[in-house]
Amino acid sequence: MITSLLIANRGEIACRIIRTAREMGIRTVAVYSDADAKALHVREADEAVHIGPSPARESYLIGEKIIAAAKATGAEAIHPGYGFLSENAEFAQAVADAGLVWVGPKPSSITAMGLKDAAKKLMADAGVPVTPGYMGENQDPAFLAEQAAEIGYPVLIKAVAGGGGKGMRKVDAAADFADMLASCQREAAASFGNDHVLIEKYILTPRHIEVQVFGDTHGNVVHLFERDCSLQRRHQKVIEEAPAPGMDDATRADLCAAAVRAAKAVDYVGAGTIEFIADASEGLRADRIWFMEMNTRLQVEHPVTEEITGVDLVEWQLRVASGEPIPLGQDELAINGWAMEARLYAEDPAKGFLPSIGTLELFQLPEHSGRVDTGVYEGAEVSPFYDPMIAKVIAWGEDREEAREMLSEMLEDSAIWPVRTNSAFLIAALDHPDFVAGTVDTGLIGRDGDSMTAEPVPSGQALTNAAMAMVPRALQSGFRLNAPDVRNAPFLLDGKRVDVTLHGPGTDEPAPAMLVAESGAVWQLTPWRAAGGTGGGASDGAILSPMPGKIIAVDVAAGDKVTKGQKLLTLEAMKMEHSLTAPFDGIVAELNAIAGTQVQVEALLAKIEAAE
Repeated sequence: MITSLLIANRGEIACRIIRTAREMGIRTVAVYSDADAKALHVREADEAVHIGPSPARESYLIGEKIIAAAKATGAEAIHPGYGFLSENAEFAQAVADAGLVWVGPKPSSITAMGLKDAAKKLMADAGVPVTPGYMGENQDPAFLAEQAAEIGYPVLIKAVAGGGGKGMRKVDAAADFADMLASCQREAAASFGNDHVLIEKYILTPRHIEVQVFGDTHGNVVHLFERDCSLQRRHQKVIEEAPAPGMDDATRADLCAAAVRAAKAVDYVGAGTIEFIADASEGLRADRIWFMEMNTRLQVEHPVTEEITGVDLVEWQLRVASGEPIPLGQDELAINGWAMEARLYAEDPAKGFLPSIGTLELFQLPEHSGRVDTGVYEGAEVSPFYDPMIAKVIAWGEDREEAREMLSEMLEDSAIWPVRTNSAFLIAALDHPDFVAGTVDTGLIGRDGDSMTAEPVPSGQALTNAAMAMVPRALQSGFRLNAPDVRNAPFLLDGKRVDVTLHGPGTDEPAPAMLVAESGAVWQLTPWRAAGGTGGGASDGAILSPMPGKIIAVDVAAGDKVTKGQKLLTLEAMKMEHSLTAPFDGIVAELNAIAGTQVQVEALLAKIEAAE
C-alpha cells in the first residue's frame, strides 16, 4: 500500500483526498501557489511545498515542479485530483518515469480519450453509440460552417481537448457560427493549448447522463451506476444527482454495459466517467442515448455515487494504484436511496454570475444534516486566480424528494459574507417545477434562468430582528410614550435605503451593523445616513472592470456607435470569459481596453455617451 502521497491540486478536492488518505494512514503532501499559502489544503496536509506564483500556469500546471516536490518530500505517489494536470498524459508518463506511482489511468488511456474526435471514433469501433457530427482534421472556418449547415442547426461546437464545460458553444443559426467558432477556439487555446474543434448535432431535449466506471490492473472493470447532470449553465454542471430520474432497469443495464465496454476498449485503470447525451423527448431509452466523452479522472460530482453505493472512490483509487484488485465485484454493488449535490460558487447570479472575490468574513455551512466538501474556511481569501467553486453541498435521502428537500434546507441554512454566492439561485433551481418533476434537460436554465436569478430580498421580520439589535433602548422607549410600540425607520441594506418596522424594547449595547441571513443569502444592515457620492458605473456610461482579469478581445473602437446590450469587450477571469456590454444606445467616447492586457478591478475600460 502507498504510504505517502502528494496531491497535485488545491481547494476542496485536495482536502477531500487528504481526508481519505489520513483515514488510511497515508502521509500527505500538499503543493501551493502564492495565493494559496494559507489555504485549507495546506493546513490539513502533513507537509506542504510552495511551487510558484499565483497563476496556475506558473504553479499548478508545471509538472516538473510537482514531481520535484514529490521527490524532495519522499512522496511515493501523486494524486492529480481533477482539473489542472489530471488528464495530461505527458505528466502521467513523467510521474511514472520518475519512479513514482500515478494515481490514475494509464497515459495511453488518457491519450485515447483525451481528444473528443478520436475518442468518438474509438467508441464507435467498440460498439458504443455516438452522436452524429463532424470530427475531421479540416479546421477551416468556412468548411466547418458548411459541415454545421449539413448537420443542421442547432449544433454544438466543442473543443476536441475540452472538459469541465470549457470550449463549448451552442449555435442556433448560421449567422452566429463565425463569432461562436472564434470564441470557442480562443477559449480552447487558452484553456487547453489546442484550438481544434468538432461539430455535433445539438439534441433539442438533451439530458446529460454519465456512468461511473472503475478498472484495476487485474483486468476487472465495474460500473457504479449512473448520475444525472442535466441541470447546467453554460455547459457547467450546477446540480447533480444519482440515480437518474426516470431510468428503468433495462435502460440502466444497457447504458452501464456500454460504459464498461468503453472502459475496456482503452484498458482502463482507476476511476473514470463515461458521459452520454440522451434525447429525452420520449423518456430515457437505450436507443436514444449516445456517447459524448470520457473523463479519465475523478469527477467533481463523485460524492453522489459514493452516497448511494457506500463506496469511498478515493480509497479505491489508492488501493488500485497500489496494485490491489477492485474491492467489490459488480454483483456486490447496489443503489441505496438517492443523493444530490449542489456546486456552491463564489459568484453573483443577479449580476450575470460574475465571480465574487474577497475575504470570507462569515462562512457557515450546515454539516449536521448532510455532507459538505470544501477547501475554504471562515477568514480565508477567495482569489481571482482559480475556479470560483468554494464548496459542494451533498444530501442523501431514502428517495428523490427527501434528498431534494434536504439539499434545499442545507442551502437555506448557509450563511456566507461578504463574498456573494449562488446559494439562492440553487434553492430556486431545486424548487423549479421541472426539477421537482425530474424532467430537467440541459437547456432549462437557458430558458427559465431569469426566474432563478432574481436578486433575493430579506423578509420584513428578518430586517426588524436585525434592526432592533442596533436601536438603543433609550431611543426606542422614547417613541413608546403615548404611542404604539411600533414605528418605521430608514436603514441601509447593502448601501441602499430600506424602511424597517421597529418593534420591541431596543438594546443597551446597540450593534454598529448587523448581518441579515435568510434563505441562503446574506445582507448587511447599517444605520441610515445621507448617501455620499459614488464612483462611476454603467448607469453613467462608465464601463468598469468587475474584477481583476485579462482583456482577450475588444469589439469596438473609439467613436463607434453602439446599441444597448452590444458586446464591447471580453474579459477573462477565474477561468471564464465575461462579456461587457453597452448599458444604453450611444457612442464610445473613451476606450482604454487593449486586447492582451491585464486590468485591475474597477479599472475604467470604456465610457459610453448617450445618443442624443
